[in-house]
Amino acid sequence: MLVSDFNYDLPEDRIAKFPPKVRGTTRLLVLNRESGEIKDSHYKDLADFLNPGDLLILNDTRVMQSRIFCSLPDGRQRELVVLEKHGNEPQRVMYRGKLHEGDVLNPGNIIITKILGNGIAEVESDALLSTLAEKYGTVPLPPYLHRDATDDDKKRYQTVWAKHIGSAAAPTASLNMTEELLERLKQKGVIIKYLTLHVGLGTFLPIRTENLEDHQMHSEWYHIPQDTLVAIKDAKKVVALGTTVARTLEYYAKTGQTEGEDDIFIYPGFEFKLVDALITNFHAPKSTVLMLASAFAGWDNLKNAYNHAIEEKYNFLSYGDSMLIC
Repeated sequence: MLVSDFNYDLPEDRIAKFPPKVRGTTRLLVLNRESGEIKDSHYKDLADFLNPGDLLILNDTRVMQSRIFCSLPDGRQRELVVLEKHGNEPQRVMYRGKLHEGDVLNPGNIIITKILGNGIAEVESDALLSTLAEKYGTVPLPPYLHRDATDDDKKRYQTVWAKHIGSAAAPTASLNMTEELLERLKQKGVIIKYLTLHVGLGTFLPIRTENLEDHQMHSEWYHIPQDTLVAIKDAKKVVALGTTVARTLEYYAKTGQTEGEDDIFIYPGFEFKLVDALITNFHAPKSTVLMLASAFAGWDNLKNAYNHAIEEKYNFLSYGDSMLIC
């Protein structure tokens, strides 16, 4: 299976460059993965498509202010994005601009100790990178937005229930969810539970191999609380809010581990064991998250839905509209 099989033409004007003025006023495309039927709706009406006893699981990770603008001793500017740290492994960053081993960047006295390739380096610093990020960093907006973060992004590139800090990017399908909609879902009898997956390289690093089977997912730390596990056993239907939740649940179904490092790569041919419905955004061509959505919906169904969304002028990617695949 080739990466190029999962390509489509995404017009630049369909990429949402800013969040909607009011959170939750985005659109929702509902795709029946059995029949391929498509319905146009709105995110605020999500409760109309879920039933009492359904279990909606959310990712309660909190995005770090992980984008740090640094300078070399000669004044040249460099941009770093702090990545999640796993156990005792070295601290790592993604970087833009040329760097060499031994370079020192400030603020934070960040020393480049090893260049790993693909714009990733191991570093040492006087303080933990997470601490430096909170002190000196800004919102790690996706590079395709081609703009710096604003004060509005500090609030809008974060879910309304964000709790456990550790992500280098937002679980974007959750950005459209509001407290009002969560309350409406609860009143209908939908059960709301949480898990944590810290979004990092496993979610957003581009695939650099030609064959899907050759791609190695980077691991991301996760934890599933006991009350969520109990709710899963009793649920009529498990609805994952976002690909990060879907990956975490399916990794748990595969391994039985409730906490650890999740490196599962889901693409067509994968058999889902826990997830019955998926709420997700419209993803970039050739991305791992697009492949997960394809595995769940079927690539032909998903491609038809994407073509429909482009024709109907849906907004794509992180700040864009969403899909319910059920």
